[in-house]
Amino acid sequence: MELTLWTYEGPPHVGAMRIATSMTGVHYVLHAPQGDTYADLLFTMIERRDRRPPVTYTTFQARDLGGDTAELVKTSVREAYDRFKPDAMLVGESCTAELIQDQPGSLAQGMSLPIPIVPLELPAYSKKENWGASETFYHLVRTLLQPAAPPPGTTREPVIDVIRREGRRPRANLLGATALGFRNRDDVREITRLLHDLGVDVHVCAPHNAAVADIRRIPEADFNIALYPEVADTTARWLEKTFRMPTVRTVPIGVLATREFVEEIGTVTGIDVQPLLAHERAGSAQVDASRSLLPWYSRSVDSTYLTGKRVFVFGDATHVLAAARIARDELGFQVVGIGTYSREFARPIREYAAKIGVEALISDDYLAVEQRVAELAPELVLGTQMERHIAKRLGVPCAVISAPIHVQDVPARHSPQMGFEGANVIFDTWVHPLMMGLEEHLIHMFREDFEFGDGSSPSHLHSSAPRGAGGAALLVETDNEVEEVEEVVSETAAPVAVTSTSWLPSAEAELKKIPFFVRGKVRRNTEKFALDRGIGEITVDTMYDAKAFYGR
Repeated sequence: MELTLWTYEGPPHVGAMRIATSMTGVHYVLHAPQGDTYADLLFTMIERRDRRPPVTYTTFQARDLGGDTAELVKTSVREAYDRFKPDAMLVGESCTAELIQDQPGSLAQGMSLPIPIVPLELPAYSKKENWGASETFYHLVRTLLQPAAPPPGTTREPVIDVIRREGRRPRANLLGATALGFRNRDDVREITRLLHDLGVDVHVCAPHNAAVADIRRIPEADFNIALYPEVADTTARWLEKTFRMPTVRTVPIGVLATREFVEEIGTVTGIDVQPLLAHERAGSAQVDASRSLLPWYSRSVDSTYLTGKRVFVFGDATHVLAAARIARDELGFQVVGIGTYSREFARPIREYAAKIGVEALISDDYLAVEQRVAELAPELVLGTQMERHIAKRLGVPCAVISAPIHVQDVPARHSPQMGFEGANVIFDTWVHPLMMGLEEHLIHMFREDFEFGDGSSPSHLHSSAPRGAGGAALLVETDNEVEEVEEVVSETAAPVAVTSTSWLPSAEAELKKIPFFVRGKVRRNTEKFALDRGIGEITVDTMYDAKAFYGR
């Protein structure tokens, strides 16, 4: 563990809390000190829930450590059962309580309560929130369904044969949507509508809004859909192995992925999905609003300006892979870097990064992410609320695509990421922070006007980048065009005694003519060039000499 100002994921007991909060009739008893009760705020403030999470804390204090904290666990479990009468109970411990080794789950199991008790062992010092959510969901499903599991070696009739024999619509389970997930509520609604249009009924959605009785009905469905692999993958694999339930693994984020998702549904169920895909492929402004306009917009609305935009993508693995594909294959952006804080899914991120020729960043250190953004100098950042802050400091446009989220990422309106309508939302969200061609042209034309000086920001940014912010590429203006060259470190220049430089007014004026988003980098490279050569005062000639040097 390391101390940090921000963190992408909380400890695993927060993941367990997400599962309990997502469901009805499930209560979570958490063995934790008073200071670990902060997690309530995540749901009531960030996600705007109208009720607190179904969690009871033992809230032991320092003076309790000299007594019997195990008895405190039993008392809390008993009182929680008597008060809330849950249908199932999760029992675990926070990172602080883990050090005491009271084993609260085992203690609760020995109390002979008339409900299922799910003991959670979540190693707080080696695992994080998404892993905790995944393990909690898996152990809850396994505890409730294991008694109904068929004998090993039992085969399951193919889905197509079952639905034809019974003469009914196929039934699917949606797995993985949780509280505090990025737009999970809206995604479930959108995918439910898409499946209905295909002729598929949603049998159970879990853990989102699921009861204990719903979990027990999961095997009655024909197949599962793993909407969010970070949470659903382990459970889906167990259901495949134990109940022989096929799983649809294509995550329908983006037009291309949604088409593949629909085709995979057709393969599993035998449904002819081509009429729906043909309707969606019409690709005109007259297409029904229930389908995506992203392909038509990306080909028509200032498309030449959007093409080639440099984009950096960071977040959980599911949304990063989807966003990178949309940016590259559907909008014509240039993905200059991708990364994730989800170490359990580092392999697919690295594989995709190798495919598109970039280096993957696998890290949960926001300072490392900020350094990578500064080095790459993207024109758009797609990330979490952390990247929103990073981009704001660097003066780069940003759109949030992944948890962790801020309250502003939980809109009151229907705003999905999945399905064809989700593609519309994504297009609007990503393009909105960018300056469109006319706006950029006008800012360039009137750059000498006081309204466009260093004290003001373009309309797509909340604040200007601080001096010195920039990226790994040096961009300079020549003949009204922006030219990009790689930064080259001088290997021959001898060190000199000059340790600081100053800018002459004429050089400062020339610097202001350079686009705002790379001005800091030009300043830094010019100052380095001057220092290496013992130049104390930077003139316009110094700037052009630096440009010529780095452009070799």
